[in-house]
Amino acid sequence: MYITREKLENRQIWLYAISLLFGGVLGITNKEFGSSLDWIISPLIAILMYAMFAQIPFLKLREAMKNFRFMMALLIGNFIAVPIIVWILTMIFPQSPAILLGVCLVLLTPCIDYVIVFTQLGKGNEKLMLASTPILFVVQMILLPLYLWLFIGEEMVAIVHIGPFLEAFLLLIVMPLIVALLTQLWANKKAIGEKVLDFTTWLPVPFMAIVLIVVVASQIGKVYRDFEIIVGVIPIYILFLIITPFVSRFIAYAFKLDTGAGRALIFSTGTRNSLVVLPLALALPEGWAMLAAAVIVTQTIVELIGELFYIKVIPGLLMKG
Repeated sequence: MYITREKLENRQIWLYAISLLFGGVLGITNKEFGSSLDWIISPLIAILMYAMFAQIPFLKLREAMKNFRFMMALLIGNFIAVPIIVWILTMIFPQSPAILLGVCLVLLTPCIDYVIVFTQLGKGNEKLMLASTPILFVVQMILLPLYLWLFIGEEMVAIVHIGPFLEAFLLLIVMPLIVALLTQLWANKKAIGEKVLDFTTWLPVPFMAIVLIVVVASQIGKVYRDFEIIVGVIPIYILFLIITPFVSRFIAYAFKLDTGAGRALIFSTGTRNSLVVLPLALALPEGWAMLAAAVIVTQTIVELIGELFYIKVIPGLLMKG
């Protein structure tokens, strides 16, 4: 059967589900091989980000950037409402500092990659999500150290250093963004550049699947080993997925957002930045790194299952057209 890009994109949710399952089986049945994949996570994420940035029509996104109400709602939702929700949930379900650090790393950082895919599948305005990507990442990198200090306290200062955050920003965001921009400029001037840019449209879905396989295979052993400890965070993740859409729906109403923008806001606040913060967790001291990384991978698994409900419930019930 001939596979087109459209067919691949239409079936990507199931591809991601299969990738999670395959990565889990691979990591559990061959623990040494799975653990050896840690080093390749960041390079794969960088390629994935390049592929996604290359699809952004930057010149056409100026109009989306002018949507001041959406940007304000997005910032309030992700950086005021979400931290309050996370604080309440972690008070109800208290965790040890290492576990709490992993929870905070993943829940306090809005997603900037596959949220665009899910927003589109959920019939939201994906162009607004594309336009907000640089803003969301810069703001979360600025505020995350403050949030960690507020949630964890002075102990966090001795554990978390700014170096890994800056490295992740430069290698996972800035460099892929620059290469993507250069590719688009090349495509405007040369036919071969246009072919290269066209080829990049095939990359996001398969690389997302590969990243999920590698992340789960490399970390599932840690999740399995410490499952009795990590299971305590699952209620936090489930309740987070349930609560945030309703809070975001209220924010969308308060800012009088249209249907597409409102759905994009809901997907943004409900979808977290697990793939980008995982390298930050792995850069922590060994004892903290193992637990924090396992907590983040657990959130990824719970979230991707939740997204299957999101793409049906958000446009069908919570925010109808």
